Amino acid sequence: MGIYLNPGNEMYKKITKETVFIDHSKLIDYTNYLLGKKNCYTCVSRPRRFGKSTDVEMLCAYYSKGCDSSDLFSRLKIAEMETYKEHLNKHNVIHLNMQNFLSDTCDVHEMIQLITDEIKDELFEYYSLSFDITSLPRILNKIYAKEHCGFIFLIDEWDCIFREYREDKESQKVYLDYLRNLFKDQPYIDLVYMTGILPIKKYGTHSAINMFKEISVFNPTPLEDFTGFAEVEVQDLCSKFEVDYGRMKEWYDGYRVAGGKYVYNPLSVVYSIMDHKFENYWTQTETYEALKIYIDMNFDGLKEAIISLLTGENVPVNPDRFQNDMTSLYSKDDVLTLMIHLGYLGYNSDERTCYIPNKEVRSSFVNSVDVNNMKETAIALQNADNLLKATWEQDEEKVAELIEEAHLETSHLQYNDENALSYTISLAYYTARNEYTLVRELPAGKGFADMAFIPKGDKPAMVVELKWDKDADTAISQIKEKKYPKGLEKYTDNMLLVCISYDTKNRKHSCKIEQLNG
Repeated sequence: MGIYLNPGNEMYKKITKETVFIDHSKLIDYTNYLLGKKNCYTCVSRPRRFGKSTDVEMLCAYYSKGCDSSDLFSRLKIAEMETYKEHLNKHNVIHLNMQNFLSDTCDVHEMIQLITDEIKDELFEYYSLSFDITSLPRILNKIYAKEHCGFIFLIDEWDCIFREYREDKESQKVYLDYLRNLFKDQPYIDLVYMTGILPIKKYGTHSAINMFKEISVFNPTPLEDFTGFAEVEVQDLCSKFEVDYGRMKEWYDGYRVAGGKYVYNPLSVVYSIMDHKFENYWTQTETYEALKIYIDMNFDGLKEAIISLLTGENVPVNPDRFQNDMTSLYSKDDVLTLMIHLGYLGYNSDERTCYIPNKEVRSSFVNSVDVNNMKETAIALQNADNLLKATWEQDEEKVAELIEEAHLETSHLQYNDENALSYTISLAYYTARNEYTLVRELPAGKGFADMAFIPKGDKPAMVVELKWDKDADTAISQIKEKKYPKGLEKYTDNMLLVCISYDTKNRKHSCKIEQLNG
């Protein structure tokens, strides 16, 4: 048993003993299918905290000749599969965490040399070799010719060069060339499984390692069942540990995968269960400043897209031109695509749109909005609690005043129609999402309520009508005439009717609030 060559199963054994453990071992059935085939290269890219390293440790424990994992896997789901015993601890494995090598060296050349030296030492000891060859591919080819055995490469944090050396294009190319020479068309390769945050770097119309099947948030097939925690898995955990499933869903759900399924952020779910509380665990691995860098980028349409995302909208995105690194950002779409890869945004592949997935990430967005670059947006977010309180207290003047301060002077939200006013109101009532489910154009009575706030607890329901150059008092009468509350009968004993009107001549807002009694 070596450190890199045929390591043991200690790490995965510890993982299976954790209080919160989800069995994703059926992933092994997929990699078993690839073994020894020409197309045996898989690169999995997902955000931080989505179980990539756990999967690598699992594959290592299963395949490595350096340990006996029969007791470990006999109680897991993979034991039900036909290929289970055929490959259990019967393969040569080389397991590398590239971030560790990068951290111990000063540049990419030194890093590559360290990788080569460490693997070479263990290969020479294991196979009792002594020839004078320094090229790792040549050493592996010599062993393959002599022993007739291949190797499984398990690579974690494969993309660390592109995250740490963001501007160093030459080092990135050197690293990709090294991986290409090590893997591509080599007879000793039985399987390569790499994980990282970013997909494989593109150069022009091709990649230096274009033989990989890329599995990402944009194309999770066929491993979508192993991306994050599935809904049924989280429901079972909440039942087992007596945790409020509704709040768990609100905080950590929302990442869409193939087939319209949604998955949860795994590490946040684990922390929440262990702590028995719900909060933003995102900042333990990502900082507000990291998100702020992308929000503040000055690309056409980006500021407007961020505002739309904050109001709960799905924003169109074209990910096709993204170059799979963190610096080749030339448009709004590039920034949004990177934010999807990093987990700040979810992605709907059917509609090609992005969105803020859950409460945890929304709070990171709010804390990252720069007061200087998005002054009106920041003011609206800061005043949101006061606006909600003023509404409950039926303080019409205060509500109008706070809406006035939330007036967004942005290109796509100029006050030229009621839809723009709707965006502003959605942003102004941002923190109401903690107490309400916000529904736009809710069918009710003879028409549609512009905005309905459905309470999650004991707060009053709110029907909000938006008017353009119309008197607020008249608008309240129209709400009653259209019988908007009819679709909300269960709340009629605790409901506020709110009209917010905008006068285009004096650019002023007015507000009228009435308590509905039965």
